[in-house]
Amino acid sequence: MYELGNATFENYIGLTDGYSEMAYQMVAHTLTLGYAVMLAGLFYFILTIKSVAPKYRISSVLSVVVMVSAFLLLFAQANNWTSSFVFDNETGLYFLGEGSDMFNNGYRYLNWLIDVPMLLFQILFVVTLTKSKFSSIRNQFWFSGAAMIITGYIGQFYEVTDFKAFAIWGAVSTLFFIHILILMRRVIKEGQEGIPAEASKVLGSIWVLFFISWMLYPGAYLMPHLLGIEGGFFNESGVVGRQMTYTVADVSSKVIYGVLLTRVAQIMSREEGYSESAAATA
Repeated sequence: MYELGNATFENYIGLTDGYSEMAYQMVAHTLTLGYAVMLAGLFYFILTIKSVAPKYRISSVLSVVVMVSAFLLLFAQANNWTSSFVFDNETGLYFLGEGSDMFNNGYRYLNWLIDVPMLLFQILFVVTLTKSKFSSIRNQFWFSGAAMIITGYIGQFYEVTDFKAFAIWGAVSTLFFIHILILMRRVIKEGQEGIPAEASKVLGSIWVLFFISWMLYPGAYLMPHLLGIEGGFFNESGVVGRQMTYTVADVSSKVIYGVLLTRVAQIMSREEGYSESAAATA
């Protein structure tokens, strides 16, 4: 008999109730879609890097780093899902396999620990800060980003066994999360000053995207408890919902965010007289 301890609720469902064919495949396909989109994003950022002036290219380089990291770790998590649960012919359900590795959301946290600082740094290489100091914003982004992920990583181990610890670590993580939102809003507001209207509009869209996509993460973190752990989402629908939410958030906050930043850089490059064709022949 398994002693699951501080395992995530995905494993508890896999041990007791099992997963229907639909739920199992939906999670498997969602995880596969996640790393496939990251691979597609990788090619996009590589192929468009010369479409912006050299001063903005570090943003594209950081997007490439984010895509590689996300692809590798999400690929590992997809394999982790398929290797953790085994089909039972008698019941027609997938259960946690005897002797198999348990499913672990830690792969996502490892990915975020790499990606979140990179994503936050990216925008600093596209916008011009008019009031804030570059190094100060960069250091605050790094500290709050890393602290948010580490405290959330610790908290998720208690989501089934100790709600108090789960809530405390989640609350601490949320404080850093709020600080990041405040900083990002300040950076975008300053970045919109004195730039072409088209670029300013795209920056405004980036703020909306950033806010909405990042708000999905605490929702997924709280998924087992949203309606009470006993009759709420502590079932296979909660597992499917969590992995879909995380994947939508990852694609939005990494790929779409990077594409929009590239668009801002392209507009600014054009306004500054940069031409990709002229640069290619120079």
